[in-house]
Amino acid sequence: MRVIAGEARGRALKAVPGMNTRPTTDKVKEAIFSMIGPYFDGGWALDLFAGTGGLGIEALSRGMEKAVFVDMDRSSISVIRANVTTAGMAARSEIYTNDAGRAVKALEKRGLCFSAIFLDPPYRLTHMDELILDMDDRGLLDDGAVIVVEHDSAHSYPDFIGRWEQWKRSVYGETAVTLYRCREDEDGITEAGDGNKE
Repeated sequence: MRVIAGEARGRALKAVPGMNTRPTTDKVKEAIFSMIGPYFDGGWALDLFAGTGGLGIEALSRGMEKAVFVDMDRSSISVIRANVTTAGMAARSEIYTNDAGRAVKALEKRGLCFSAIFLDPPYRLTHMDELILDMDDRGLLDDGAVIVVEHDSAHSYPDFIGRWEQWKRSVYGETAVTLYRCREDEDGITEAGDGNKE
């Protein structure tokens, strides 16, 4: 694995030992950022099931101001710390050992708001729609944010999650990437969704 583009382009990233973590491949990572970026002008990124930290580090390399990395596995946390240092991004990174639910509550207390959210949980977890709604209710999602959900291609997420609209879904073998952005009405005003598209 490596950083694909930007400030830290070409830096090699460590993998988490063992079989419990499934890092985003360079091919999928490159596809994600070609769809959502490819470069950013500041903002905060949240890498919530961070694993190796590859997605958050890529976002930093491409112009995000800061990134928060969260994982509940201590081996992953150790690898993330090493990877952000290798990429020269340690000063712009916050790394926490926590599960997603508790992390979201802690981030709400700090009043943080994120422009890019990366959700790449273990494939057995299929409740990212509920997590997105929870984060939105807590004020963690910027109106202009992009939400990236990486998941098993056998699973499908709804077209609408509250005010967030699915605008792209791409499949790469067993992996699918579903992207969400805030839905707007004809006047450019965000509005709440109500389930799947009719």
